[in-house]
Amino acid sequence: MKIQHHITISKKNLNHFIFWCVMLIYYISSSWPHESDKVFLFERMFSKTIIQLMLAYLLIYLHTSLFVVKKRRLTFVLFSLLTIYIAYVFYTAIRCYYLVPKYPEIYQYRPPLEFIERITNGYAFIGNITELIFPAIILIVIDYYRKQQELISLKEQKKTTELHLLKHQLNPHFLFNTLNNLYSLSIQKSDRTPEAIAKLSDILDYMLYKCNDNFVSLKGEIALISNYIELEKIRYGKRLDLSFDHSQKDEVKVAPLLLLTFVENAFKHGVTQELNVAKINILVEGNKDNILFKIENSKPVLKSVEENRLQDAIGLQNIRRQLELLYPKQYHLEVVNKQKSFLITLKITPNDL
Repeated sequence: MKIQHHITISKKNLNHFIFWCVMLIYYISSSWPHESDKVFLFERMFSKTIIQLMLAYLLIYLHTSLFVVKKRRLTFVLFSLLTIYIAYVFYTAIRCYYLVPKYPEIYQYRPPLEFIERITNGYAFIGNITELIFPAIILIVIDYYRKQQELISLKEQKKTTELHLLKHQLNPHFLFNTLNNLYSLSIQKSDRTPEAIAKLSDILDYMLYKCNDNFVSLKGEIALISNYIELEKIRYGKRLDLSFDHSQKDEVKVAPLLLLTFVENAFKHGVTQELNVAKINILVEGNKDNILFKIENSKPVLKSVEENRLQDAIGLQNIRRQLELLYPKQYHLEVVNKQKSFLITLKITPNDL
């Protein structure tokens, strides 16, 4: 990590060195045909570039510390003007006390009073501002753009990390429920145990190798739900009245394990001992414009607090956060706690499915 950071800093320093070399070469080459004394030309342009260099990094520091970090815009403007004026004073001092005495034939030497006249002349100051701050503006824009890109990158990294953590929280929850199902079948010595193990194998294969991206095919998620439903049918048998309708008109992508969480909770809270026959209805529709998911499970009439219990479940806490991260302002989640059933409707209308 330190090596990578060092390489990044070195590359940045090299880019800045090249930038100032290019600026110096540009200044010299643009005046080369019109200046007979090449030594004077180099000294004048070199001193000008040095002043611009110091001014640029001072302004970058002020921009970062006052404008970007502290949001003190007026203070930034005042300090920037003061810094530019000081740079102008130094620039004028080099001209009046070094270049003019050394090359009087070029400047047609005048007394040192010219220095005072120039630094107190507002028109002269304004006339030199553009020349002095031109490189600084370029570097500030580049630096600001680079920092914005770094900020975007950090946000994306944070988002990806949080999504991975949410998935890791969900996977043990799902596996625990499924293994509990297999345990129940083994206790019952069911002949369908091998079939259940095969379904679980398909589910694990999907979870481990096919849902590592932020978005996966809706077709794969539908197959995952189908396998999970088959496991639950094996477990509950005639106690379960279930319908699963699904259609997909276009190739649509969705966040992995997104819909399965709702299905898990429907079984967890809908198939209870209080109900002789538990009913679960699932609908999944997908096209290029939106994804519609509905799931309704029966519940005992006396469980009036079912909604709160459901919303507090690990899976739904995760799913809400995933929706906020992956589909900001692009989804609608409705939870309806009826007298005899619990209905969840999720509609996703992302910009790009």
